[in-house]
Amino acid sequence: MDDWIDYYDSTHTIYASKRHRDLHFQVIARDIVGYISSPDAVVLDYSCGEALSAARVAEACGKLILAEPAPGVRGRLIARFAPNTKIRVRSLDDLRHMEERSVDLAVMNSVAQYMTPDQLDAAFAVMRRLLKPGGRLVLGDILRPEVGMGRDVLALLKFAATHGFLKDAFYGLASTALSDYRQLRTRIGLQRYSEAEMVAKLAAAGFTASRAHQNIGHNPWRMTFVARHAF
Repeated sequence: MDDWIDYYDSTHTIYASKRHRDLHFQVIARDIVGYISSPDAVVLDYSCGEALSAARVAEACGKLILAEPAPGVRGRLIARFAPNTKIRVRSLDDLRHMEERSVDLAVMNSVAQYMTPDQLDAAFAVMRRLLKPGGRLVLGDILRPEVGMGRDVLALLKFAATHGFLKDAFYGLASTALSDYRQLRTRIGLQRYSEAEMVAKLAAAGFTASRAHQNIGHNPWRMTFVARHAF
């Protein structure tokens, strides 16, 4: 995962334009809000990235913890959300020192593909310790083994056409094809799981889980899972 952390901590070209970037985070925030069950809920966003629309999530809950491994991104989060008393920014290491059973909802969106299976198991263990009884883990944007990059491209182009940045999307795809992202994706690869594999992996970590009807974000060919403590 370290190579991916370094990539996202750099000046990268993963977004086709500012509009693409902003809409990406707006859609994710909207979908996360849909999982918040109480205005007093404590929400953890694990490896949150830039989280540009985190204030929208914070409006819907009691406290929002943005946990981010990349130090540069984390610094920007601290600066961006310093005035917001509902938002706390933490490193992933900080989570190990948080109080047990203190989180109502934990979200990992578009993270699992960048982690080794062992790293993902370790993250599940942290979140299982932090979740309250009855709390939920929402695991979004899981790549399926049978779905290739072509579907990612189609999903982006459909999203771009709907929201008016199609030209930028074509330019962005061309840039990405020549970028460090493509080289990393080719060299390291991305982890993929079938529905059965992810349910089994979550079960091994102490969760009962099922696939959600709709994925978080704009890509309908990826999967989201909702998990709870298995007592």
